[in-house]
Amino acid sequence: MRTAIDTNVLLALWAGEASAEKASRFLDLAMGQGALVISPIVYVEGLGNPSISEDAMNEFLESTRITVDWSLERRVWGLAALRFEQYAKRQPTHGSGEVRRLPADFIIGAHATLHADRLVTLDQRRYRADFPELMLVEL
Repeated sequence: MRTAIDTNVLLALWAGEASAEKASRFLDLAMGQGALVISPIVYVEGLGNPSISEDAMNEFLESTRITVDWSLERRVWGLAALRFEQYAKRQPTHGSGEVRRLPADFIIGAHATLHADRLVTLDQRRYRADFPELMLVEL
């Protein structure tokens, strides 16, 4: 079973949040069931954390045997775009006329839908409406 990991899970681990212990236990279990993967956008968002350097990120990924699916083909981008469009059409606009949710979430969801069996996240609500076919694991 291939498990995709959302950025918020990595951030919780690095920050030592209350959910970190549970996340660590789940990832250990999931590793025994198959591959752990992140999309390139999770890598980028992770490096947006000022306490994580590129070297630290790469060491973490290597030590946890989490791989980055560096190549996202057109169908991932297409699914992300379609689901973002559907989301935008059902959401009211705010201030500038833009929707609040970031396209990055849709890329993560599309990647997990097409390249993993499940997505582990700390926020199922974010993905449930837009990727109903995706198995979600909430910690």
